[in-house]
Amino acid sequence: MSADDASLRPERILELSARLSAVAGEKIGEIATVNRSAKMLAINALIVAARAGEAGRGFAIVAEEFKTISTQIDAVTAALESQVRSDLDELTKIGGGILAHLRGQRLADLALNAIEIIDRNLYERTCDVRWWATDSAVVDCAAAPTREACAHASRRLGVILDAYTVYLDLWICDAQGRVIASGRPDRYPGARHASVADAAWFRNALRTRSGEEFTVCDIERVRPLNDAPVATYATAIREGGQANGKVLGVLGVHFDWRPQAQAVVDGVRLTDEEKARSRVLLLDQNHRVLASSDGRGVLEETFPLDTRGGPMGSYADGARTIGYALTPGYETYEGLGWYGCLVQTAEGAGAAPAVRAA
Repeated sequence: MSADDASLRPERILELSARLSAVAGEKIGEIATVNRSAKMLAINALIVAARAGEAGRGFAIVAEEFKTISTQIDAVTAALESQVRSDLDELTKIGGGILAHLRGQRLADLALNAIEIIDRNLYERTCDVRWWATDSAVVDCAAAPTREACAHASRRLGVILDAYTVYLDLWICDAQGRVIASGRPDRYPGARHASVADAAWFRNALRTRSGEEFTVCDIERVRPLNDAPVATYATAIREGGQANGKVLGVLGVHFDWRPQAQAVVDGVRLTDEEKARSRVLLLDQNHRVLASSDGRGVLEETFPLDTRGGPMGSYADGARTIGYALTPGYETYEGLGWYGCLVQTAEGAGAAPAVRAA
């Protein structure tokens, strides 16, 4: 940061207020000290004049006037100190309020940016699953799941996975919820013949009204994928790959959540000093931690987010400032009610504390 940039920091309001308060207090104290000395000189002069009798009368008059002026200076000094202190206190309060608002607004803006990045990323997943469900190899496998058709579809899914590295695996399921082909059978052998009939994403995909619709569930760990946390997007595979064709099965695509989400929370633009006392979070609609810049609490803890300020805002919580933003969605993807959230402790107050266990 350049010298010019540093001078424009909002914190300068409080720094200048504190400096002015210190200087004003010091100078008013000096005036009071000098005036006390002058007052003592006046008193000594009166004593000397009294001893001199008639010869010191004129000098006594001057000394008395000087004493009166010193008293007036005391009054002016006291009034000045009271007014300056009051104004400086108000300036500090106003400056603190402005600074808190700016800091909170910045954190809310950063939170919005983080959740928007996730929304845009996940929007692409909705496009992928609807597109790949029309792939001829996928449709043929669901229509007639012979060994050859399933093997061909599995190879086709593998090719897709090689090009789209954000996925852990892609599954073709028959209408009964049995996985009949996957893209990485060697890496995830547990997926072969697994039943997903009870999975919400499978059941909801079967109920889609056309190939334009899709379903998605909140982040969850999937046992056949070695308990990795994934976001699963799904849609029905339809006869002939037609949008209104008969439902043959379901395509589920498992988005590799951890590295993608971690990249988002780690990529929020904070200075190194801010990062040391900040925590960036992605939260679901129940404020469960989906991702955290410190890697703690993912899918295990809940953050006590106060959203009474509306879909986007900030508030103070002791030494912490919390900024948040509700997902705005992106194009046809409405989002799942998730939040971006930044928790930042005041300078000198230590690192941002952990969230509480769910």
